[in-house]
Amino acid sequence: MSLGSFIKKQFIDVIQWNEDTDGVLAWRYPMQDFEIQNGAVLNVRESQIAVFVNEGKFADVFGPGTYKLTTQTLPVLTNLQNWDKLFESPFKSDVYFFSTRVQTGRKWGTPQPITIRDKDFDMIRVRAFGMYSYRVTDPRKFFTEISGTREVYTREQAEEQLRGILMATMANSLGASQIPFLDMAANQALMAQQVRGDLASAFERYGIGLDEFNVQSVSLPEELQSALDERISAGMKGGLSADKMGGFTQFQVASSIPLAAQNEGGLAGIGAGVGAGMAVGQMMAQGLSGAFAQPQPASVPAAAESIEDRLAKLKGLLDRGLITAADYDSTKAELLKKLIG
Repeated sequence: MSLGSFIKKQFIDVIQWNEDTDGVLAWRYPMQDFEIQNGAVLNVRESQIAVFVNEGKFADVFGPGTYKLTTQTLPVLTNLQNWDKLFESPFKSDVYFFSTRVQTGRKWGTPQPITIRDKDFDMIRVRAFGMYSYRVTDPRKFFTEISGTREVYTREQAEEQLRGILMATMANSLGASQIPFLDMAANQALMAQQVRGDLASAFERYGIGLDEFNVQSVSLPEELQSALDERISAGMKGGLSADKMGGFTQFQVASSIPLAAQNEGGLAGIGAGVGAGMAVGQMMAQGLSGAFAQPQPASVPAAAESIEDRLAKLKGLLDRGLITAADYDSTKAELLKKLIG
């Protein structure tokens, strides 16, 4: 080697990463025309991992600490390079640093509703938002599956890929769950717990460890929320089981009665005479039977019922607030008139 060529060569004495830029997960040491000489020093700071990569192949991995680079400290690279026990000539190798610090306060959300299966509603679309944190745990997997040979690989670039993984995992996890969506929506910690285990396994395949995951809000599309509000209202007004369509139907029947009572002529004016009015009363009693959770005897045709029984039913409707006092008085007068003759 001529003196001029020797002077032009530039040697690296110390290899280290100062992490001057926040949000960088992987950084390649800028070799260019530089060469690493025997005995150079490698500094790996806390929350870092350094890796030597030879022609795209993972070689030696270094955790936090200070190392003198020799064939003894670079056994894998020595084998790949077919070096003897000692080497005197400078060498070239790609050196990548990975940040293993926890990336905290990362937001996640569903830009579009995700469709999941549910034991109560069959298929529903859900929006959800929350926070998560993660860190690089396996640089080999992270390098192979995500970051590759880029000079710089940032947190934002990684999260573009993680977002798709997160959405797919959430849909599969919630869809396979035996826990009703309403229970998870009411307990966001339960929903986070249901998703967290599956998400940690999905991240692990890419060399990423999931540190924290939480759900801050859950919402349904407007049309589904309206339907759900109606079913909840059914349960509140009559103690109905929200997951039983029979109870929902009973609620709809019961809800229609006060509207009928507001018509001109009251309940008696709905049909022709007292018989029609009592038929509506029977419909009300049947519609509300499930709501009050009391077993009811088989309905008796109006013609076979005594007037005393009709008066008792009428009084029950008044006590429950399903008819007005005026309706009660007018219908009672008609029945008593028929009883007295």
